[in-house]
Amino acid sequence: MSRLRGLWEASISATKKALSWNVEDLMPPSEKYVFRFNSIDELKRWHLYSDSEYGGLSSASLEIENVGTGHNGIFSGHLSSDVSDGSKWRMNRSGFCGMRSKKFDGFIDLEAYDTIAMKLKGDGRYYISTIYTENWVNAPGQQEDNTWQAFVRLPKDNWYIAKIPLTSYMPTWRGNVVDVRLEMNPSRILGMSLSVNAEGGPPGSVSGSGDFKLEIDWIKALRT
Repeated sequence: MSRLRGLWEASISATKKALSWNVEDLMPPSEKYVFRFNSIDELKRWHLYSDSEYGGLSSASLEIENVGTGHNGIFSGHLSSDVSDGSKWRMNRSGFCGMRSKKFDGFIDLEAYDTIAMKLKGDGRYYISTIYTENWVNAPGQQEDNTWQAFVRLPKDNWYIAKIPLTSYMPTWRGNVVDVRLEMNPSRILGMSLSVNAEGGPPGSVSGSGDFKLEIDWIKALRT
């Protein structure tokens, strides 16, 4: 009888504990770091690209500033709308540079989050935030990752936390918005990028050929 009573009391205790759980305990954290630009090793997770791969004259670099004291990444370079003489490529446009993360080990799951936040210091230009997801929406002839893009507008020369809802990212195909109703699959994110173009962008942005500089502290996912 004592053994049965003990099992009964243990069962009652477990039930009370289960009922007392806070829903918050079952949820993931309200924010999740995706990238922190705080070490040289962090830069190894990224690679650079520009129109120079196709005969353009733009260039870019990615460095860590203040190593050992306080850290942030610096994505900088020069945008040129010109094309090198004798280029074998027929370019539709030039004047672009970007930094893209290498593919994650598998993918990251941001299903529990609804916003991408980035602590940045800009230069008056507009930047483009891109998310790459597993190719589950197939366009004709498309073998690449699905691409989702949003503009990032920043005040000049001041640190700013840009918050972009995942619903604001538009599906794109080779730089053009796909004019169909699609939804991102945030549970299968393969990588991210930040890029800059010499031309275009929201009204009031700095545009044209010339230098650019974007400082980056971190990139997070938020549940707002």
